[in-house]
Amino acid sequence: MTNQITIVGLGAADLNQMPLGVYRLLKEAEVVWLRTKEHPAVAALEKEGVRFQSFDAIYEKHGRFEEVYDEIVAALLQKAEQGPVLYAVPGHPMAAERTVQLLLERKQKGEAEVVIGGGQSFLDALFTSVGIDPADGFQLLDGTALNRDDIRIAGHLIIAQVYDAFVASDVKLTLMEKYPDEHEVTVVTAAGSEQETVRKVPLYELDHGMELNNLTSVYVPPVQREEDTYREFSVLRGIIARLRDPEGGCPWDIKQTHASLKKYLLEETYELFEAIDNEDDEEMAAELGDVLLQVLLHAQIGEDEGMFTIEDVIASTSAKMIRRHPHVFGDATAETAEEVKVNWQEIKAAEKGNKEERILDGIPKGQPALMEAYDLQKKAAKTGFDWPDAEGVIEKVKEEWAEFLAETETGQPDRLREEFGDVLFTLINAARFWDIHPEEALQAVNRKFRRRFGFVEDRVKETGRPFSDFTLKELDEFWDLAKGEERA
Repeated sequence: MTNQITIVGLGAADLNQMPLGVYRLLKEAEVVWLRTKEHPAVAALEKEGVRFQSFDAIYEKHGRFEEVYDEIVAALLQKAEQGPVLYAVPGHPMAAERTVQLLLERKQKGEAEVVIGGGQSFLDALFTSVGIDPADGFQLLDGTALNRDDIRIAGHLIIAQVYDAFVASDVKLTLMEKYPDEHEVTVVTAAGSEQETVRKVPLYELDHGMELNNLTSVYVPPVQREEDTYREFSVLRGIIARLRDPEGGCPWDIKQTHASLKKYLLEETYELFEAIDNEDDEEMAAELGDVLLQVLLHAQIGEDEGMFTIEDVIASTSAKMIRRHPHVFGDATAETAEEVKVNWQEIKAAEKGNKEERILDGIPKGQPALMEAYDLQKKAAKTGFDWPDAEGVIEKVKEEWAEFLAETETGQPDRLREEFGDVLFTLINAARFWDIHPEEALQAVNRKFRRRFGFVEDRVKETGRPFSDFTLKELDEFWDLAKGEERA
């Protein structure tokens, strides 16, 4: 039969592990195609007259394993057009063999008839070598395509295909994102055979001075210390759920509502802003954690009330990001940040359907008044409702200030507040003409005031006298000293 590819496994080590049926197929074949000739059973079979052709040369041609596997599969399909092909891989065909999976995908497309001829998996011997019971649950991952987010640190982990030091180095670096550097791992080669080697090393030494080949796997035991699990998102979620547990949780956390937490989210956000302004990476990480804590608290309240979960929050955001970035996840194009913003607004409008939206809708009413005023004016300006130049808004500032001063003569609190609000609103409008965000400008001035007043306070403390002993003129002299030092 043409287009037939039969795949067999050479086992984990020597001929003693090979099933009789596989042995007979290999002996009867005119030629056996090997993913790699680097296997202890190959030499023994060659002595018995089995002819092999390997794809080892392809490994030297490419820098990525996926490219290697694609070329091997293409070669096998081409050879299968001329007659049946016997293809042999280390271990079992269905255990950590990417080329086999690619061939099975081609089978689904009707490009070839793929038959799995069996073999012994390296897993059987490996479980004995490291002394674990597979009934406890385990993960089997490919070392050539290891993804941090696939790893579950609470269970047994076996990483196959750790061919050489380069793969071992990638595996080590990926694992160190999830496990402590000193976490003990076991490196097993040729499990269950006379050539078996078992070596336990700390994770950070995984790629140091050891012989690695096609029969090498790495066993990573579960994390035992609680503090080593703190990087896991699921652990943080569990902590929040426990805090909110009516039985044995924290009384303060249990009584919180979405409304009661609003002020804390605002506080934590501003503390994050401060860390960003200070360019303090360590503090930024801590403050981002505090913001995340607020998000998880709201999500847990939603789950407790049966309204939504953190998965709903994540799914909504993932869908939105993909939907609103068709230039990344679809066929649209956007070469500049401005084009991205235009696309974003168009997609956002389409999502709302035929629902009529007023111009100032979408600007949060709960944000600080300074930021809200800036956003309102910026949005209104896009319609043409704006001063033609900065001169007009400067004159308006003068007008509003004069009206406020006039109102100070009356002493009516409501009128004073309103007129002062007009002054602030107009000043914020003026800031836009010089591309100044008023919130950032005021924050910078606040920081400057903190520095200078701190300098004044230090000078007062040096005298041993209280603030009340100093005249305003004397305090102003300290202030001027602070200004002078900053300029210097």
